Amino acid sequence: MSASADTTKSLAQTSKDQIPLTSVEAAALASSTVSDTRNPQAASSDASRGQSAAAAPSAAELASTKITLLGALKHFPDFPIPGIQFIDILPLFQDPVIHTALLRALELQILEFGEHAKPDVVVGLDARGFLFGPSLALRLNASFVPVRKTGKMPGPCVTAAYEKEYGTDFFQMQEGAVKPGQKVLVVDDIIATGGSAAAAGSLVKQLGGELMGYLFILEIPFLNGRSKLDGVQTVTLLETDE
Repeated sequence: MSASADTTKSLAQTSKDQIPLTSVEAAALASSTVSDTRNPQAASSDASRGQSAAAAPSAAELASTKITLLGALKHFPDFPIPGIQFIDILPLFQDPVIHTALLRALELQILEFGEHAKPDVVVGLDARGFLFGPSLALRLNASFVPVRKTGKMPGPCVTAAYEKEYGTDFFQMQEGAVKPGQKVLVVDDIIATGGSAAAAGSLVKQLGGELMGYLFILEIPFLNGRSKLDGVQTVTLLETDE
């Protein structure tokens, strides 16, 4: 008896206590089973198509959510000085629905770091990185670690300097907050000159963490802050013309 016939008989026998199969149905089911066994490339292709189909709704959801988030931002001309168009992200946190949408969008945006990218630690910068960093970490089942100005945290800390328009400032992170080999995502509300983000990345490396990338809500492109991030993958959630 051929392998196909054996499979047909076995399937029909197994199913007799459930829904009886006709000989045609059993043969069709056996043919399908044998085909998948003999052609693993076909099964792999089907799985790939399934993944692509699953990715499409995520992309559509992200695009739609970004439009909602952009509409919630507020704009203040000539703040803090004349000639500056200030974009206020605080309204994103005033409405629970918008706040939830922001976290979901950030979660989806992390897919840009790779299909299987998932941080072990989310590092948030002082101070607006604290607004969404802990909640995002919770959604990702990751730990949250704050980066703060010098003298704000107890115990042994590592320190990194960065330049500001009026001089040098310092960031710190508690020793042991990031374990060697952990994958770390640094988040903040906006990337401007990139100095503070680069300092946070330096702290991660001092503790032996693997810096997988930076994630920001907004970016000021003309300041070219990405140039200070040593080519580490950097993703911005929202794009504006200002």
